[in-house]
Amino acid sequence: MTVVDDRLAGWLAEDFGLALVSAELVPYGADDAARLWRATTADGGQWAVKLSGGGTQAGLLVTAHLAGQGVPGIAAPLTIGGGGLCGVHEGRRLSVVPWLPADRALDGGMSAAHWRTYGEVLAATHGVAPTDELAALLPREDHTHAAVGAATRETDRRLRAVDGSADRWTREVAARWRSAAKDVATLLDRVDRLGAELRDRPAELVVCHGDPHLGNLLLAPDGRVWLIDWDDAVLAPRERDLMFVVGGVLAFAPVTAAEKAAFFAGYGPVDLDPVRLAYHLGVRALDDIGSWARDVADADRPEAERVRALKIVDGLLSPVGLVSLARRALRDLGRWD
Repeated sequence: MTVVDDRLAGWLAEDFGLALVSAELVPYGADDAARLWRATTADGGQWAVKLSGGGTQAGLLVTAHLAGQGVPGIAAPLTIGGGGLCGVHEGRRLSVVPWLPADRALDGGMSAAHWRTYGEVLAATHGVAPTDELAALLPREDHTHAAVGAATRETDRRLRAVDGSADRWTREVAARWRSAAKDVATLLDRVDRLGAELRDRPAELVVCHGDPHLGNLLLAPDGRVWLIDWDDAVLAPRERDLMFVVGGVLAFAPVTAAEKAAFFAGYGPVDLDPVRLAYHLGVRALDDIGSWARDVADADRPEAERVRALKIVDGLLSPVGLVSLARRALRDLGRWD
């Protein structure tokens, strides 16, 4: 356990009235703009303290609202003076939720009962109407993916231009990118077409987590499943969340048919739109392959991070990886030549 610096302790005392004794930096997640600590206070309390620079405070408002509506598996954030849910320091949001004595689902142990409970948590989430404040603050799915498209094209331009003067890891990822460039270009073209189609076909928007993969699930000893890290909360068609189960996302943790069945036993019957599922899988595939490839090519990053990012790129391009899953979903629709 590492004793925290006076700056963090001061912020927590000022914002939340917590007397911090110690904190341990938790090295989970892929968000470079965030830091997470497991903190201990003078009264023996255990807290998850997060300093986040991405997104908005909508995720905090969502979790407070969902927990208040009795949705299971949601940890409500602490409030500060005046009822706010976070402090702001150095341009980042400081938030606190109870530390959950639970294991990460990504580390294994996700039983059929856990999958069913996970389905119940997402069903309850999707069934809660947002407040007017939330509806105004949450991003809305508009099927434009403009930022992802622009980033993909720029990454393609950059990695195609890599030559022998680049460092080892940049050359490695450039080689992977070139070998997959045709598929990436086709995927972007098909996603663009699907987006245009879906913009003319509005759907019911529900409160979505936005990133409910196994890395954001915690398994408690009492069988509860906790859904954490709501920074990507969004008003979107339910397919935005359910594609993580129907299509899977993580190459090293593919979702089996039995796991899907257990999930939907908890979620309940739903008529999913395969076009929306394919669209969201495609956007996520483009976002992931581009962002991880850029991490590999970033010479300012520690070598260990670049090596890890390259392994993730390899996973994304593998037969069970997200790029392959998105291509398969489009083929099933007859949208991939």
